[in-house]
Amino acid sequence: MEFFEVIKKRRSIRRFKPIDIPEEKIKFICEAINLAPSAGNLQAFEVFIVKDKGKLKQISKAAFDQDFIAEAPIAFVFCANPDRSAVRYGLRGRKLYCIQDATIACTYAHLSATALGLGSVWVGAFNEREVLKIIGASENLIPVAILPIGFPDEEPEPTPRRRIEDLFHGL
Repeated sequence: MEFFEVIKKRRSIRRFKPIDIPEEKIKFICEAINLAPSAGNLQAFEVFIVKDKGKLKQISKAAFDQDFIAEAPIAFVFCANPDRSAVRYGLRGRKLYCIQDATIACTYAHLSATALGLGSVWVGAFNEREVLKIIGASENLIPVAILPIGFPDEEPEPTPRRRIEDLFHGL
């Protein structure tokens, strides 16, 4: 799929078909994540892949009952690693760059899923401590986003966007 077509086609998908994702597609998404730019190329993030239905259900509860998470065959949980970024960038790395790194990585996964004919939705509302516990992550990590992925079982219309003239300054 051509890049700009992918961007235009991407939607937030909250209904998934009960079909497992082929491992090859998961591998492509992981490779894209690994290619995401990061501050100082430190890749100050960790990604937890959750396929276990019980854990997906727990994560959906920790995400304030966003049940569609449990309906997806897989979810990627993106966590910032402040310690990894702080080694080179100190406080700014700890507070900002690691968050940016995890966010960029999640964006690459989000767009990769679309390019592969899959659907996903960015989830940012959740109890951080509960999610860390469910995925078995170290408490020094910061969960930034949950990305449930699956074959879409809906085709949402495009959402309204701001006008270019209202969004950009100095054009």
